[in-house]
Amino acid sequence: MSDEALAQFIDQSYLSLESFKRDGTPVRTPLWFAEDDGVFYLYTLANSGKVKRIRRDPRVRIVPCTMRGSVTGQWVAGVAHIADETTTEHGHALLLKRYGWKKRLGNIFSALAKRGRVVMTIRLD
Repeated sequence: MSDEALAQFIDQSYLSLESFKRDGTPVRTPLWFAEDDGVFYLYTLANSGKVKRIRRDPRVRIVPCTMRGSVTGQWVAGVAHIADETTTEHGHALLLKRYGWKKRLGNIFSALAKRGRVVMTIRLD
């Protein structure tokens, strides 16, 4: 992974995650993220389409983007994994530190709705 690829995510609030359907069609989703030592941490609903796609095919691409998903950088290939319990705790701590009250509010709504969440990690190629 090049420093240039990583540097484009500094001071960005969102990244677009591109995962792939069975037929190879890309699906893009803007998400919050935190980066630590070259590893990206994202969280989402456990039963979301992106989680199902990543479990089947961990190849992904990411790029900085706006809240609405408009790309603002260069696509970078990576490999995504659903995090284990320890990594999940670390990922949530990083995201909480980065997004503060917005993340706390999201946690409350997720708990009230009893919606399971997972943390994903992405390592760039």
